[in-house]
Amino acid sequence: MAASASAAVKNTSTFLASRLNNIKPSPTIAVTTKAAELKAAGKDVIGLGAGEPDFDTPQNAKDAAIKAIHNGDTKYTAVDGTAALKKAIQAKFKRENNLSYELNQISVGTGGKQVLYNALLATLNPGDEVIIPAPYWVSYPDMVALAEGTPVVVQCPASKGFKMQAADLRKAITPKTKWLILNSPSNPTGAAYTKEELKAITDVLLEFPHVYILTDDIYEHIIYDGFKFHTVAEVEPKLFDRTLTANGVSKAYSMTGWRIGYAAGPAPLIKAMAMLQSQSTSNPSSISQAAAVEALNGDQAFLKDWVKSFQGRRDLVVDALNKIPGITCNKPEGAFYVFPECRGLFGKTTPEGKKISNDNDVATYLLESALVAVVPGVGFGSEGFFRISYATSEKNLKEALSRIEKACLALK
Repeated sequence: MAASASAAVKNTSTFLASRLNNIKPSPTIAVTTKAAELKAAGKDVIGLGAGEPDFDTPQNAKDAAIKAIHNGDTKYTAVDGTAALKKAIQAKFKRENNLSYELNQISVGTGGKQVLYNALLATLNPGDEVIIPAPYWVSYPDMVALAEGTPVVVQCPASKGFKMQAADLRKAITPKTKWLILNSPSNPTGAAYTKEELKAITDVLLEFPHVYILTDDIYEHIIYDGFKFHTVAEVEPKLFDRTLTANGVSKAYSMTGWRIGYAAGPAPLIKAMAMLQSQSTSNPSSISQAAAVEALNGDQAFLKDWVKSFQGRRDLVVDALNKIPGITCNKPEGAFYVFPECRGLFGKTTPEGKKISNDNDVATYLLESALVAVVPGVGFGSEGFFRISYATSEKNLKEALSRIEKACLALK
């Protein structure tokens, strides 16, 4: 019996769901795994693939979590967030974005990814289209596909700052379009939309009342050079009832492992998302929610120091990359990534005699020869680039950039 069951499971073509054919493993996880294998073999690998700050969670948030444990706040909570956390989110949106939401318009999930997936799963029918500007965060197309929607990718070239243009958006919209996903500042490029650039986008959206907007603002607080952050529902109040504004505590508060994301939008959508969550994961961790309340309500002064450090690292990385033959790099407005173009390396040959034909080859070469882990651009929907995360020490960055330069100069 056991042997027979085991054999059946091994026949994955019949055992596993066909929907898995619509998605692929995260390229960031693949790079991290390969780098870990090399490290385990004793290699001095510098990983530039991580999508999380290297700073520790603020002490006040940690203290709030410990207090919650001692107070016995360790039970189930409301499915989509405690009243205390929803009130903190409500206050944040009003204070920082001039957006007013009722508590029944706010949803809390186990990380921003769950919130986005809940929204898509609750709204997409087979054939519904979702416009996704590229370069994009790797999970957007796969989440759409899992929800039986159709990703419609719109390329946003480096020459346009990796930002979607109004004319390109208009061309992409069809009667089947249900959502536009807009991520600013962006993972993987760090590109952020100005108020004027967003207004051009929202003017187009006003022409198409059947299109909803999902704004992923997770990097909102990591912006440079005096850049002023804006979000869609703030820029165009007429789109308020068609916009889901998503955010979380992962990036701004270095709480990636705490797994708290949130969003605010139309009450019927929020209710549907809660129903889905009630039958999947139920509530996020009660302890993490307590920490998130303090993060949002507490002192925000530390952010200035963090952003100053990130900006210094950004400038270091961009300047160094642009001095390497075959590589060019835009200077991003936010987040903690750069997305350099590497097409100038294509056609060259490694010292071992391997030809560099694409960005996967570049990433493999840098990992195996320079022991530097970067993520190829193809995973973000844009071939000919690679992503570097500078959420690590300046010492690591300087050494990594020196290795990259040496490796590139060794190509023939």
